[in-house]
Amino acid sequence: MPSPNSPAPVHWQPIALLLIAMLSIQAGASMAKSLFPAVGATGATALRLALATLILVMVFRPWRARITRAQWPLLLFYGASLGLMNLLFYKSLETVPLGIAVALEFTGPLAVALFGSRHLRDVVWVALAVVGLVLLVPEQGARAVDLMGVAYALGAGACWAMYIVFGQKAGNAHGPQTVAIGSCIAAAIAVPFGVAHAGAALLAPALLPVALAVALLSTAIPYSLEMVALTKMPTRTFGMLMSLEPAIAALCGLLFLHEHLSLLQWLAIAAIIVASAGAALSSRAPVETAGSSA
Repeated sequence: MPSPNSPAPVHWQPIALLLIAMLSIQAGASMAKSLFPAVGATGATALRLALATLILVMVFRPWRARITRAQWPLLLFYGASLGLMNLLFYKSLETVPLGIAVALEFTGPLAVALFGSRHLRDVVWVALAVVGLVLLVPEQGARAVDLMGVAYALGAGACWAMYIVFGQKAGNAHGPQTVAIGSCIAAAIAVPFGVAHAGAALLAPALLPVALAVALLSTAIPYSLEMVALTKMPTRTFGMLMSLEPAIAALCGLLFLHEHLSLLQWLAIAAIIVASAGAALSSRAPVETAGSSA
């Protein structure tokens, strides 16, 4: 019989589910880059969101939600931030390696976790994040990081922060249906950009299997697994494990896209991971709506 003071047992199932979810979404991002030559980043975003929205609508049936006039602004901001986050993130992937783009995007949830903190120890996490960002950018030559791509990734991070804030408020009213409603709004914003850029190329039958795989890997599978994992682990543990996502993204970029990072860039990603994990452990705010990156 275990002692009352013995530590709680480690439940590996939710940890495994969360790791699979992160691997799924980064594998989906890697696969999405294969669509760029045919339809561009905006076209790939349009295909992903359009197909993912169809899946979410069929599963969650958002038309059953009773939405009041006062709730619509939150849902609109939530959906708009989701759509812009996807657009900006995929635009960053045109010129920035996957691991670096995700690390830069993580500044969004990191800022949310640290916002309003009154603890002196959180200055350490801010300093680590700043060090990571500084180390990611300055390299020259073949290893140089495109500054426009960096701006897109940081913009995606800002949208991720808004997605967390508005998603938490909107989700309190409609639960899982919020995801489907927000995805409809996101698709309404992103799809016109894709159509304007790629036009009829979006309808090419050869693209449909890859686009459907991207939608499943980047949205349907990870969101479902995260929802299950969240019910079986503390929110701080969830936030700490989510901090591994930049490293998983860098590994997916290496395996699937042959994106080789320098030692300095790996150290920068490690600094951002530690900052994010530390902020998640010290934060009092819930992280349920943080989810995976775009």
